[in-house]
Amino acid sequence: MIYNAPSSPNHSDSSCFVSLLQQVLAESNPARYGFLWHWFDEIYVLLDLLLQQHFLARCSASFSENFYSMKRIPMGDGRQRPLATAGLPKRQHWKSLLLLVLVPYLKGKLEKLVSSLREEDEYSIHPPSSSWKRFYRAFLAAYPYVNMTWEGWFLIQQLCYILGKAEHHSPMLKLAGVRLVRLTAEDIHALEKKWAETTSSQTHSFTSRVQSALRRALAGIAFSLSTGLSVSVFFLQFLEWWYSSENQETIKSLTALPTPPPPVHLEQEPGSAVLPSLRTVCPLCRKVRVNATALATSGFVFCYRCAHGYVKAHQRCPVTGYATELQHLVKLYSPES
Repeated sequence: MIYNAPSSPNHSDSSCFVSLLQQVLAESNPARYGFLWHWFDEIYVLLDLLLQQHFLARCSASFSENFYSMKRIPMGDGRQRPLATAGLPKRQHWKSLLLLVLVPYLKGKLEKLVSSLREEDEYSIHPPSSSWKRFYRAFLAAYPYVNMTWEGWFLIQQLCYILGKAEHHSPMLKLAGVRLVRLTAEDIHALEKKWAETTSSQTHSFTSRVQSALRRALAGIAFSLSTGLSVSVFFLQFLEWWYSSENQETIKSLTALPTPPPPVHLEQEPGSAVLPSLRTVCPLCRKVRVNATALATSGFVFCYRCAHGYVKAHQRCPVTGYATELQHLVKLYSPES
């Protein structure tokens, strides 16, 4: 169990990590693990419920709040700050648990429902006078205002908290009847003492040994996940940045091979062709190239008729003077052709 840490992944980062794990399993073996992706929300809520219940019962804080060395205390007299090991009163405990787990789940389900209804509204086969269609069109019209009110409520609460006008940064804390405070040295000492007492109080029976081994294994797994989660989230965010469209030009400039220099002119005769300023113009006829053909010996591009006639007559490249034969003519194919 971690009692103190300088930073922590937030709720969406852990959701992203679990989502990626389930997606990998579902895509690797859809017949066996496809249900993980189909029931992702429900599986995640169940795991989140167990996780938040554990931390609220042991540390009086949620998973993320414990990472930030915070704890929840009941609202009331600010001088009374029970230790983190004392836990929350039952009412505040269950309200906190429901608000931490159930509200994000219902909000996510509502957003998915709105998205599916919008798609159905665009490709619906219901007649325009259908009462069901009128109902969910009214729902879709009202949802943006309801969502704006919800987000505005959180924004106003955070602004009041920043300005010192409120003691909660989130309305969910006020609804739960708790507020956040930092862990004190006494809290950390009490948490460590409780963990040590739990370990030392175990008997030496076979059942207790098995339970002890399971607890140590789960503690090791939890510690590995908690420390590896931040690294995993950083790696995922790095991949997101690496493959984002805004950074493609930068990535290309870092990974692209250098452009080779043009060939050196071996002969500078008065009759040598001069390269035009426009790349689409043939150096021989000085017109837009037709049936573009490159010389394998130099790489310069001409019209096929111009290059064929010049090479047949002079056996060299008209620009560089490289010795060239007719078999060195290479037809160029563009995507348009």
